[in-house]
Amino acid sequence: MVMTGVLTQLNPAHILRRSFSHGIHPPENKQYTENKPIERFAFPPELYLLLSQHAGKPSVPIVKPGQEVVRGEPIARADGFVSVPLHAPATGVIKRIDLVPTAKGPRKPAIILKVYPGETQQVLYGAPRDVDRMTPQEIIEAVQEAGLVGLGGAAFPTHVKLSPPPGDQVDTILINGCECEPYLTTDHRIMIEQADDLVRGTQILMRVMGAERAVIGTEDNKMEAARALRKALPDDGRITVKVVKTKYPQGAEKMLAKALVNREIPSGKYPSSVGLGVYNVATTAQIGELLPWRRGVIERVVTVTGPGVGKPGNYLVPIGTPIGFILERLGYHGSARYLITGGPMMGDTVSSLDVPITKGCGGFLVMRPEDLAVHQMEDAYPCISCGKCVEACPMHLNPCHLGKLAAKRRYLDMDAYHLFDCFECGCCAYVCPAGIPLVQYFRVSKVMNREMKAAAK
Repeated sequence: MVMTGVLTQLNPAHILRRSFSHGIHPPENKQYTENKPIERFAFPPELYLLLSQHAGKPSVPIVKPGQEVVRGEPIARADGFVSVPLHAPATGVIKRIDLVPTAKGPRKPAIILKVYPGETQQVLYGAPRDVDRMTPQEIIEAVQEAGLVGLGGAAFPTHVKLSPPPGDQVDTILINGCECEPYLTTDHRIMIEQADDLVRGTQILMRVMGAERAVIGTEDNKMEAARALRKALPDDGRITVKVVKTKYPQGAEKMLAKALVNREIPSGKYPSSVGLGVYNVATTAQIGELLPWRRGVIERVVTVTGPGVGKPGNYLVPIGTPIGFILERLGYHGSARYLITGGPMMGDTVSSLDVPITKGCGGFLVMRPEDLAVHQMEDAYPCISCGKCVEACPMHLNPCHLGKLAAKRRYLDMDAYHLFDCFECGCCAYVCPAGIPLVQYFRVSKVMNREMKAAAK
């Protein structure tokens, strides 16, 4: 009854019944945090600022041990075009540059910043500027200067996405607010609480790309967000909010393009090839918030949730905060052994509480052993070719056959079955009755495929 009442308040033209084909409907489990406003989290004694927390080349330090820095000050520069700078999330002193644990396992270089406990931590670096007077190229440079990356998880430098290949003309901007991963509500709360920043960021993106219109897309389990956004829209009608069916992985850019504007992005092509620019709502809101003040990314909203944490919620966390520091304050007792950065479908498990929050980390999930059916690779049963993975794959691949080729280490043969069109959403592994870890097979296969091709050259 409540949902029906909400739907009638929206223009039927903005409620889309179509969606992409295939996909799955895992339990949403968003009830832990979807109604909890964003809270600012405490500053830890030390911040671990990874130099490589974005796609592309790592940042290059421009500070030395013993040097004092203020909150918002650049501490590492971009190393080329596909790279972004790093800014100090707190006022303090550079302690050292050392290797620290990462979510994916290997230790990587990071700047260790000791936070001054007596500081107000006011942002002291930056200056106001009129973005409306800036040229598109100046805005692209400002986006890189701010250290902006895809905050939805990919962490791809945003300024690169604002520079499409020659010949591609973008006419429509898509703002991705679907957040289809179970448990996560970061984007949901940003759409509700930072609607003005999001709309301002969308207008900036439209001007840079020369787009005629923009569509903010969200799923029908986030109707409060849709209402908040529609209230913030300008009157010119160039930006609209559309609601699509809740289904996983609706947040993938190819699925979103199909559902919102009925365009299909070809294999191996960028969205700009069909006139689209696709950006996450958190990234877009940061553009609207940071660019007018010449500031960089120093914090982000993180959903900390799951049955293994006592105080789940949505928190504004300084970049570089160790996961252990967060859990100590939210009721983690060490009995929950499964820690996942990101969502349960595409996130990475972590084994160290020293792993820091990065720009691309929108959520942190704490699970108990009794909440999971954990399968070891040796526990998987043989594939019986039931076809469930084929029915679930949103890219219309044949995960069954790809999995068999991977098991036989025929990595080059997997090209014929479009291995690299797989974006590792996990639908196939989720529905597999044999418990075959197909996503892990495909991740290894991509690495081996690239290495074999490089060796052949």
